[in-house]
Amino acid sequence: MSPTLFRNGGFRYFFFSREEARMHVHVTHPDGAAKFWIEPEVELAGVSQLSAQQLREAERFIVDHHKEIADAWRKHFPV
Repeated sequence: MSPTLFRNGGFRYFFFSREEARMHVHVTHPDGAAKFWIEPEVELAGVSQLSAQQLREAERFIVDHHKEIADAWRKHFPV
């Protein structure tokens, strides 16, 4: 299961249900994909074929929606 959090500007932001414990979000786009750590701060964890501009756009969206993403993580992965 991979719940979608947001769709924006061609990007899909989501979690994989069975993955590592460190808070992060995956981003896909028709051009490629990326993974961003959410804590302790938003940071690129890995990328495949997205341009620098696309990465900045995705990161800016994650920063702007950090609270909603973190809250969704805690709800989806209760401790």
